Amino acid sequence: MEIENLEIIAYQLEHAKDFYNLNVEWLEKYFYVEPYDKKVLSNPKEYILDTGGFIFCARYNSEIVGVVALINQKTFFELSKMAVLPKYHGKKIGLQLMNYCIEFAKSKQWKSITLYSHRTLVPAINLYKKIGFKEIPLEENSHYERSDIKMLLEL
Repeated sequence: MEIENLEIIAYQLEHAKDFYNLNVEWLEKYFYVEPYDKKVLSNPKEYILDTGGFIFCARYNSEIVGVVALINQKTFFELSKMAVLPKYHGKKIGLQLMNYCIEFAKSKQWKSITLYSHRTLVPAINLYKKIGFKEIPLEENSHYERSDIKMLLEL
């Protein structure tokens, strides 16, 4: 069931706590917070926005219920740091955030979006495949220790 009246808005500094907390909660549930995560989540302005990336928030009834980032990795943009409040799981907020990012990337005339994930996250992997992401070779030294799959969506 999709939530009506969900707004996807550009990140503002007042959303920093939501961005951090949503991601840390998700990471601690499934994995752990890696040094790279801690650095990026603790200072998204420096590590995402100031390097040419973007962050979007899903807002419902004035509450931030989901977040996502498009991180400029110099040679590609990475869809990353997507998290949804647990009480809103199953409401297709993640799908709406992803679709928003895809349309945003197309409007910027990007050629593709890349993401890193882990094969144990079966529902997420299935969603990525359904949207059109294809598995590509994972570099040996990814910036995430937990990654065991890299995927690319050509736009």
